[in-house]
Amino acid sequence: MRRNKVKAKERRERILDIVKNSDVPVPANKLASEFDVSRQIIVQDIAVIRAADDGIIATNRGYIYKNESKCQREFKVKHGYDRTEEELTIIVDYGGVVKNVSISHTVYNRVTAKMNIASRYDVAKFMKKLENSQSSLLGNATNGYHYHLIEAPSEEILDNIEQKLDETGFLVPWQEWEK
Repeated sequence: MRRNKVKAKERRERILDIVKNSDVPVPANKLASEFDVSRQIIVQDIAVIRAADDGIIATNRGYIYKNESKCQREFKVKHGYDRTEEELTIIVDYGGVVKNVSISHTVYNRVTAKMNIASRYDVAKFMKKLENSQSSLLGNATNGYHYHLIEAPSEEILDNIEQKLDETGFLVPWQEWEK
C-alpha cells in the first residue's frame, strides 16, 4: 500500500511539472496515456494537486497553469446579447481569463468593468447574474462594440484565442478600431 502512495505522489509531481511547462492546455486523456492510468485517476490527481497548489486551471481543452508572469492582450469585439455566452466560453476554453470589459464612449470616454472570468462555471455565473438583473451589457451603449482584456499563460494561447474569435465573427479588425 505504501508503494502505491509513493507512485501516486511521484505521478502528481510529474503532472504538475508537465502542466506548468506547457504553453497549451494539457488534456486529461493525454496525461492518462502518459502515465498509463485512467482519465478519472488524472482528474483525482488534479484535485489533490489543486488542494496544495491552486495554480492549475481546468479548461474545456485541458489543464493550464496560471503562472505569475502572464501575457495580456486587448481584443475589440462586437456582438449582441445572444452571443455573449459563446464569446466568453471560447476565451476560457482556449485558456484565457477575461479580466475586464470596456467601451469607448463618445461622452464618458473609456468605461471599464472588472470580470475575472476564468472557467465555464464563471461564464454560467455571469450569464445567470445578467439574466436575473435589470442590467444590460456594457456593449449595448456602443451598438455591441466593446473590448476585453484577456490574460493567458503564453502569447501562443492569446494567438489561438484571437484566431478563434476571428473565425467566429467576434473580432473587429484592427483597421476598424478607430471607428
